[in-house]
Formats: sequence, structure tokens, C-alpha cells
Amino acid sequence: MTILETQGLAAKNASRILAVAGTARKNKALEAIAAALEERRADILEANAQDMEAARAAGMRPALQDRLALDEGRIAGIVEGVRQVKALPDPIGTVTRMETRPNGLKIGRKSVPLGVIAMIYEARPNVTVDAAALCLKSGNACILRGGKEAIHSNRCAVALMRGALASVGLPEDCVSLVQDTSRESAIELMHLNEYVDVLIPRGGAGLIRAVASQASVPVIRTGEGVCHVYVDADADLDMAANILYNAKCSRPSVCNAVECVLIHEAVAAEF
Repeated sequence: MTILETQGLAAKNASRILAVAGTARKNKALEAIAAALEERRADILEANAQDMEAARAAGMRPALQDRLALDEGRIAGIVEGVRQVKALPDPIGTVTRMETRPNGLKIGRKSVPLGVIAMIYEARPNVTVDAAALCLKSGNACILRGGKEAIHSNRCAVALMRGALASVGLPEDCVSLVQDTSRESAIELMHLNEYVDVLIPRGGAGLIRAVASQASVPVIRTGEGVCHVYVDADADLDMAANILYNAKCSRPSVCNAVECVLIHEAVAAEF
């Protein structure tokens, strides 16, 4: 078996335990993760500093460096994000439809874990924790494959999360990181049919298209849209200006920064 196949088998075995872990146990794991990230933030910052040094040496664009960079405030935001996921209702076991057929047979639809979710993404280390937390809450093991730019940050974050999982009695292989950031590892992950139940690419349009066209495992294709803000004729124009400033200028590098503004013709000149 290849290293990635071994990793996939471990994730598959872990997913069977996580799928029946129950809400309380999953929430306990999420709190343990939040606490570990909070307590060991100095380690994360040290790892991120290595990634930033390599990024500057490689001539990475300032906007991409901003995506990669972590500080105390951003780590606090990551920790808060984990706790927000913990506070969400457990999606597993929810019955979303139930009907009775003419012969009296009742047919329903209930949410269950998918199994092992693989994710391929780019240079934002916060995605590593976001993805793991969402997968854990929904009872899924995850195999994460980030970009080479964030490898030190990702290794540190995943090591802390795996330790937190073990501390509450869940398999650490519920969360794992592909250590090889070469193109070959991404391609192998796209074809890990025996172990990966669904693959999610998160990044630019080029990454999403490449994964959707090459993968043999099922793929959830995320959006490639343009972020719009619409200013209506009845809008408070001062408020609209503040919203637009915040939506673009607070952090232009992120993927949800506004990219297109539409203004009603009745207020276009004034606005």
C-alpha cells in the first residue's frame, strides 16, 4: 500500500467510530480542539512564521501572503469558529422528509454521515481547522490536502487536533493531513476510490475545474461566483458606503471580498 492508501484505510476505520459517536462526544472533541489551539497558539505562530519566510523568499504576492499569515487575532477567530461549530445543532439523524405511500409503506429521508471526506485546498491555514471542525460535527472523518505554502502551519494545527481527539477517546485518524504537497499526491487522492467517499476542492476556478475533470471519486463542486453588493433606490446610502468599504477594504485578499457593485439607476449619481 502507498502512504496515502494507508492513510485512507486509517481514516475509513476511524469514520466508522465517529459516525456513531453521538453529539456529546463530538462536541467534547471540538471543545478539546478549540482549547488546544488556544493554549498552543505560540506553536502555531512559530510554524506560520516558517511558511511566511518561505513565501517572502519565493516572491509570493502580498495579497496571497495576507491569506497565509496568522496572528493572535486570526488564531482567536479560528478558535471561535470551532466553538461556533460546536454550538450548531447536530445534523445527523435529522428527518427531512417523510411520506406514506398508497400501500401504507412509510418512506423518509434522514441525514447520515458520508464517511471519509477529502479536501484539496490552497494557501489559507484557517481552512484546515474549519474543514476538520465541520467534518467532525457531521460525523465524518477527513483527509486534508493543503498547499505547500502553508505546510508548516497545517502540520502544527493537525497535530494539535489529532492530540485533542485522542484526549477524548476518539481516533486521531478522524483528522489527517497529506504530508506530500506535490501534484502527484493530489492526483492520487482524487482516485482513492476505496477509501474516500467524497472529495471537495476549495480554491480558485482552476483548482475546482481540475479536480472535477480528473477525479474518479465523487466530487462536490463548490461555487466559483463573483461576490456582489446591490444598492437599492431606497437604501441608506451612508450605510451602503460603510458596508462596501468593509466588504472590500477590511481584507481584500479573502475569497468573500466584494468584487462587483450594482447600484439602482435612481441613486447612482448621488451614490
